[in-house]
Amino acid sequence: MKSPVFFIGVEETDSLSEVMEKFQKVLSASGFGKKVDKSDNVVIKMHFGEEGNTGYVRPELVGVLSETLAASAQSVTVSDTNTLYRGKRVNSEEHEKLARDHGFVEETIKAKLLVPNEKNPAQCETVPINQVFVKEAKILKLFKAADVLIGLSHFKGHLVTGFGGALKNIGMGCASREGKLSQHSNVCPTVYADKCTGCGDCAAVCPVDAIGIVSKKSKINPDLCIGCASCIAACSYAAMDVDWGSGADAVADKMVEFAYAVLHNKKKVVFVNVATKITAECDCLAKDDPRIVGDVGIFVSHDPVAVDRACYDLVCKKAGGIDVFAQAHPGRKNQKQLIYAEKMGLGSREYELVTVS
Repeated sequence: MKSPVFFIGVEETDSLSEVMEKFQKVLSASGFGKKVDKSDNVVIKMHFGEEGNTGYVRPELVGVLSETLAASAQSVTVSDTNTLYRGKRVNSEEHEKLARDHGFVEETIKAKLLVPNEKNPAQCETVPINQVFVKEAKILKLFKAADVLIGLSHFKGHLVTGFGGALKNIGMGCASREGKLSQHSNVCPTVYADKCTGCGDCAAVCPVDAIGIVSKKSKINPDLCIGCASCIAACSYAAMDVDWGSGADAVADKMVEFAYAVLHNKKKVVFVNVATKITAECDCLAKDDPRIVGDVGIFVSHDPVAVDRACYDLVCKKAGGIDVFAQAHPGRKNQKQLIYAEKMGLGSREYELVTVS
């Protein structure tokens, strides 16, 4: 059965107010707010962008979404989780400050801003799922406990999973740091000595000091490496990549199993993918990446698999039929997460695109 995906096109020339108006139109057309009750606590899961990144979903769009819910929900909270790697999102205090620096203040987002502090055990939850790769998923309780969970995602590329959208926002994004670490296990990069210049950029970003410079070449200690892949992103010489033959190919499967831990038996879920400023890498990178294709639009669905598949298809169509994600990250099995998520019952790769004008 095809899942409906509501879509409205967005152009790079559109002003912010025009995009906000379009967002309101597609939200209204989807009718998602009709399922929200006045007793419901709504949590919007999103990514606030690393310091220096500009690709994240604009806070003004969050405000449009929150205002749509204000009359029907008891409360609306906008949230994200902390990272494995060093940066401004490594702990809740700095993370919330960065979010506010990026404009995610209550007056704009029309909701409460909260980054759960996972140092408090009461904020965390272990969900038994007994799947192929993950037996127990370590997540933040906030997302599992929400009466209504909305995944608000910036659709873009990703250096490990090929692309990131609704499934990644929930699967990787709702995990605790311990959960993220378990997903990244077996992702220790390989150093290509013929390309390595020994510049040390990779060592500088490694959060666990697993990289040293030996004989003017980078050397990774696999016993210390946590598989966050920050070094791959930092390398300007393509001297590092993941050894997919070592088991790293399971990252997408683990991510989907974590998404299952959050979404299983949850009745009220909505997924919004914003396919604008589509970059080759995710918003965790602290830099202003260029677009790899022009803006496409905003997608809304109750099905995370369908909304990601629709996004992928229309992005490639916008690029003239070129798979820009495969081009940006050759060797990644970009459809793997969609296939496995469908197999797990999280949604359908078959969708009906409902275009809103």
